[in-house]
Amino acid sequence: MTRDIRLTLIGKPGCHLCDDARDLVQAVIAEVSASDAAPSMSLAELSILDDEALAERYGEEIPVLLIDGEMHAYWRVDPVRLKTALLAQG
Repeated sequence: MTRDIRLTLIGKPGCHLCDDARDLVQAVIAEVSASDAAPSMSLAELSILDDEALAERYGEEIPVLLIDGEMHAYWRVDPVRLKTALLAQG
């Protein structure tokens, strides 16, 4: 039985690093999803412009990727490290 993995990308509109991170995360999700034992994954996006607490906490680190609410990466997302983490949690 696989479990649900919640990924959250925190960034802001107009952030090129955030756009790059989104594309990379979506590509890794697609790759992991193609495997037979793929966990169920969902990706939510939050903007620091919409939430003062997020802006205060992560404003200097965006983009930030959380896996099940825990920080996985900031500034740059490493695709190999992300894939490994997702497969390990599935």
